[in-house]
Amino acid sequence: MFSKRISRRKLLDFFATHPSCTVALEACGGAHHWARQLSQLGHEVRLIPPAYVKPFVKRQKNDAIDAEAICEAAQRPSMRFVAVKSEQQQAAGLVFRTRDLLVRQRTQLINEVRGHLTEYGWIAPKGPSHVARLADLIEEEEMVSSLPEAAHAMFRLMLDLLAGLNGRIADLDKEIARRAREDEVSRRLMTIPGVGPISATAIAALAPPAETFAKGRDFAAWLGLTPLQRSTGGKQKLGATSKMGERTLRRLLIIGSSAVVQQASKRGAPKGSWLEQMLTRKPRMLVTVALANKMARIVWALLVKQENYRAPVAARA
Repeated sequence: MFSKRISRRKLLDFFATHPSCTVALEACGGAHHWARQLSQLGHEVRLIPPAYVKPFVKRQKNDAIDAEAICEAAQRPSMRFVAVKSEQQQAAGLVFRTRDLLVRQRTQLINEVRGHLTEYGWIAPKGPSHVARLADLIEEEEMVSSLPEAAHAMFRLMLDLLAGLNGRIADLDKEIARRAREDEVSRRLMTIPGVGPISATAIAALAPPAETFAKGRDFAAWLGLTPLQRSTGGKQKLGATSKMGERTLRRLLIIGSSAVVQQASKRGAPKGSWLEQMLTRKPRMLVTVALANKMARIVWALLVKQENYRAPVAARA
């Protein structure tokens, strides 16, 4: 009906005087804030994933063309929309984002220390579990005498930063565990094998309402745990795992499923179970991803039915 450019400062004033309408926005970090503000003014807000807007962009790219594409996408009857997050949900998600940031910084520091020690002929094993060995190695008399004074001071600085990061990560782990104990949904999710406090609280904070998805496969597809579709001519052709969607939850579910698969490989899976049959026929990594897909469907079922997990009983021959 009209095309008008509005600055950020005047946006809320414009919608405050405008009759109630449907406002379509591309989903991003700031979109949830604007959606909450516009909803308070009486408007209906719809957030669209950018990937679903892109096909409606004609040629080139500017603000007017993007706005036209969003308007066109919002009118499609089969369009999917993103649920608006509350401030509490975003705050809960920030706990995991912060922890991921600190873990990446810790890994970076460990690799820096290992890499620089290699320059002086000292080799240390990989992984955070060997950090104490790195600290002892740097403090050994032979190392102190063979390293330049400036290099030794820098190693001490990096190890001090590493100790600080470990302390902060431990504090966040305690906070996440506390939230998991206090939240009913998290306690229910932790009854699933392979889902711990971190995964349970992350699902409760980052996943949209379970009712958004019609079935468990849709939730697994949103997490990127389903195969890519390359079907044509009535022939079904499935590719590799799509890896589309929420990467944090996908990573946590795969880590949890790998722990279950590792335990089953050592101690043996329940007799006649799905996991035992998969381990005998398929590679271990493929079974890990398939189990993560299965866990995602179980998570959806538990959230929808509001029940605890019940382990399936193997059928008797």
